Amino acid sequence: MDRSAEEVCDPCILAILGAARAPKSSRGRETLYPGTQYFGTSRHEMEFLTRHGVTHFDATVDGYDTDTLIRHKEEAAENGVELEMIHIPWQEEIGLAQDPDRDKAIDKVCGWIENAAKAGLRGLNYNFLVLRADDAGGGVQRTERRSGRGGSTCSSFELSKYDNEKRYAAGDVSREECFERAAYYLERIIPVAEENKIQMACHLNDPPAPVLNGVEKWNYPVFEGLKRFSELVDSECHGFNFCCGVAAEGLEDPSKELAPIVKYFAERKKIFNVHFRNIHGGLHDFTETWPDEGDVDMREIVKVLHEAGYKYMLMPDHAPHHPDDVAPEGVTGRVRQAWAFQFGYIIALIQAVRSEI
Repeated sequence: MDRSAEEVCDPCILAILGAARAPKSSRGRETLYPGTQYFGTSRHEMEFLTRHGVTHFDATVDGYDTDTLIRHKEEAAENGVELEMIHIPWQEEIGLAQDPDRDKAIDKVCGWIENAAKAGLRGLNYNFLVLRADDAGGGVQRTERRSGRGGSTCSSFELSKYDNEKRYAAGDVSREECFERAAYYLERIIPVAEENKIQMACHLNDPPAPVLNGVEKWNYPVFEGLKRFSELVDSECHGFNFCCGVAAEGLEDPSKELAPIVKYFAERKKIFNVHFRNIHGGLHDFTETWPDEGDVDMREIVKVLHEAGYKYMLMPDHAPHHPDDVAPEGVTGRVRQAWAFQFGYIIALIQAVRSEI
């Protein structure tokens, strides 16, 4: 007797065989879905996404005025992709508490929030940095690249090899002062976000550490730091662009410690976007890996998010590099094999977890 694929295949095989059925709209969804970042809205980039089952994303845009955002949203929609969020550039005066320029920069962010609402976006991803974006590797501290599978190379950090004595524009800043600066910022932008129904999703400082270059990271210890940041203002519009990789980088044993942290913030509806990244190692010594070979069971992370009612995007973040895997000239996005692999991996995990619930 002939049997259907559903009868003969286990959930993981069905996940690989099945096409991703992404939601028509990012608002009002009941479950999580694949997304991405670092892509513009050209037809070439949008076709790359839809070929690989991704129809929602955080776009790289060429301006933050309303007309430009609407144009990008319409260009994506013409190709069957929904532009949900954008990542706004960090204004260094805010993290450095440089007055009066700090207030001018905050006013600029408030304007971007209003523009995002007019363009029909769901939210804005942002960073809160004290080490400036043009300091210490663009705001992300790393050491050498390490070997990965298939001739790829992976980003890494090893504190013993890092020049931690060097000081940048911020100088020495305590964790308490970092939180004071964050509160000053949030108390001014979140009311505007509430008025415009825009989710403000803060990315974690990368990597978490007790102190780097004189600055005590606000998200270390990881859970305590994130909890305190989440409570600086009380608002449904205040939450995280939760990077699994960054959180894992600040833990002694990410394989055991990460999932409970994800669960805590997902259950409290404080996660508005997820960067789906894995690592080997942990605090003070880690390597970013392909998502299927790190120390964290990423299937468990998807399951925790799903059970907690998280209903937004899971997206690749950093990816290993290879000289044969480069984006075509003139394309802003990650039109690469490494990203295609990660899309398929995320889609398969989502479908496998859904089949069990």
